[in-house]
Amino acid sequence: MKHIHTPSASSTASIKKPHSRAGEVRIIGGRYKRSKLTVPVAAGLRPTGDRVRETVFNWLGQDLTGLRCIDAFAGSGALGFEAASRGASTVWLVERDRVALRALEVNQERLQIPGVRIANGDAIALLAAQRAANWDLIFLDPPFGDKTLESSQNPVYLQALKAAHDALAADGFVYLEAAQAWPDDALDAVGFAVYRAGKAGSVHFYLLAKQAIAV
Repeated sequence: MKHIHTPSASSTASIKKPHSRAGEVRIIGGRYKRSKLTVPVAAGLRPTGDRVRETVFNWLGQDLTGLRCIDAFAGSGALGFEAASRGASTVWLVERDRVALRALEVNQERLQIPGVRIANGDAIALLAAQRAANWDLIFLDPPFGDKTLESSQNPVYLQALKAAHDALAADGFVYLEAAQAWPDDALDAVGFAVYRAGKAGSVHFYLLAKQAIAV
């Protein structure tokens, strides 16, 4: 995978504001910097905010030219549109909520960012269908749902991570956002190791490197 920065000695970031308010977010870097993304006000929709995105794309590098990305639970599409703005050649935005899906379509109709494809469907099923497709970067920000259920025990997260592992290139990365911290052994069980980690309020976010799954 191209353009990934080598981590420094300190690999954990702490940020106070985890998410932007629903209604509108802006692309913060690349060709479409400052372009507005309309975000519908909907239950469970949590646009990843400017500061978190800035941190994540600092980890990834500012130039994503040529990379192939999937924003698997797209929601507002902030992560996927950001990657496309920074040069990713192919970005799939996957969403099944009709209101959020229509907002993604409207934003793309207005911006016309090359390489962006909007897919209506189940994110886990789509990832499973991409087995061995060698994607460079996969964003996973599933709905948190029942916050009493530890993220590392939540079947949605586990299924999404397993499917992403099989769809990812050997040197690819997964971005994971969750309501609970993920222990190393839980990530190891689904074939990932923490490359970078951050915390924004009560939200934990990670850049994960692919590794072999122990058998």
